Amino acid sequence: MGDRRILIAANISAEQIVGMSGSGYVIGLAIASYEWMAALTLLIVGKFFLPIFLRNGIYTMPQFLEQRFGTRIRTLMAVFWLALYIFVNLTSIIWLGSIAVNRVAGVNQDVAIFGLGAFALLYQLRGGLKAVALTDIVQVTLLVLGGLLVSGITLSELGGDAGILGGLNTLTARLPEHFDMILSPDSPHYKELPGLSVLIGGMWIANLSYWGFNQYIIQRALAAKNIAEAQKGVVFAAYLKLLMPVIVVVPGIAAVMLAPGLEKPDQAYPTMLRYLPPGILGLVFSALIAAIIASTASKINSVATIFTLDIYAKFRRDPHAPVQEGDIADPAVDEQAPVQAKRERELVLVGRITAFVAIAIAILTARPLLGASDQAFQFIQEFTGFFTPGIVVMFMLGLFWRRATEGGAIAAAVFSVVLSYVGRAFWPELPFLDRMALVFLASLALAVIVSLARPARQEKNLIVTRDVSFATPASFNMASVGVILILIALYGTYW
Repeated sequence: MGDRRILIAANISAEQIVGMSGSGYVIGLAIASYEWMAALTLLIVGKFFLPIFLRNGIYTMPQFLEQRFGTRIRTLMAVFWLALYIFVNLTSIIWLGSIAVNRVAGVNQDVAIFGLGAFALLYQLRGGLKAVALTDIVQVTLLVLGGLLVSGITLSELGGDAGILGGLNTLTARLPEHFDMILSPDSPHYKELPGLSVLIGGMWIANLSYWGFNQYIIQRALAAKNIAEAQKGVVFAAYLKLLMPVIVVVPGIAAVMLAPGLEKPDQAYPTMLRYLPPGILGLVFSALIAAIIASTASKINSVATIFTLDIYAKFRRDPHAPVQEGDIADPAVDEQAPVQAKRERELVLVGRITAFVAIAIAILTARPLLGASDQAFQFIQEFTGFFTPGIVVMFMLGLFWRRATEGGAIAAAVFSVVLSYVGRAFWPELPFLDRMALVFLASLALAVIVSLARPARQEKNLIVTRDVSFATPASFNMASVGVILILIALYGTYW
């Protein structure tokens, strides 16, 4: 069961719990579409993406790009992911985590930022991804149970003698606008969640990029023993995504009535924690801190892995001591074993230095980047949206269209950023999810045109797909049908 939990644990952290609860405070249940649509996305990843990645022994996403397209795209995307992980993801995790520490424990927020970052670094350096995965087993259980307690107690507080159901009825009656899943154009929050585009537009781009091609997330599935175990983890994560809005969004909506007039929406969840009895509060708060530390450590691990394997090792390559991903020196059969062992120790040291530099930068830039933001969750979505259309184009074509070329992939990546920036500057009223969908279509067209105009030699494509089976066991198929039926019921209820 532990292997099934670690994928979702990479996602459950401060930006998820605190950030989405803050958006629930402002927008309402509609923000849950990020969770519910992710459940469906995970099934697609498990059925169509993971079989190709695991068949080809992929360890990092830049590695896949190099084997499929060439060295230039690997280096380009490695640099992009490093910038994104440090300046958007790491900063948001420790910033939102510091809000929770400040509101619950009364610790100065700047001290909390430093403490969370430093502890996560030590945690990652001592045990790496293995230590993170082991503690995730306990962490996910505590967060899910603790989150349900927060929701239950806050709803009971609103419902009085009528209990939890009475509290839910009170919320729906007093705040009906907070329970619209599909926002109309006259909604003040239509720009964040533009109606049907949530179901058939840009949110698919965001979810496919995050759950399918994000090193930080997908590294958990790539570490599975085999495809069967990876798919079990994906299905388990999909069902938890269906449950997550109860844990993170409902407390945010309840805070509208229980804690009106908060200075910032992102304070909603930490404020709702105060309704818990002291002993339970300590347990849930500890689980939240554990999630922040584990998520930060996982992100640090991703930064160190990508920089070490995808940048440093490529430019520092010693022709007399080649080291590739997955190589293990065997002194009994390898004459270069002593040299290779020294090289491996060097890579470990570089990884540790990279981890230290990454978290130091995140600590120093967290407040300047996020201090003025009311909803950090929306900050994350919009600014990652500059890059995700191009990422999805290059990976989808790389996985499923053999004629796609490196030139086409690079064109899509660069054009995505440029067009997104131009669109935001000259069409600011366009919802960013709609912008992502339009940029995706334009980038896709450009990638196809460039690929057809300058075909690449087939020997450059080292990714094997001809013997990959996309068949899934009956258990996976039945679980997938269950997810789809639950989604139909949820959207049918709150349409």
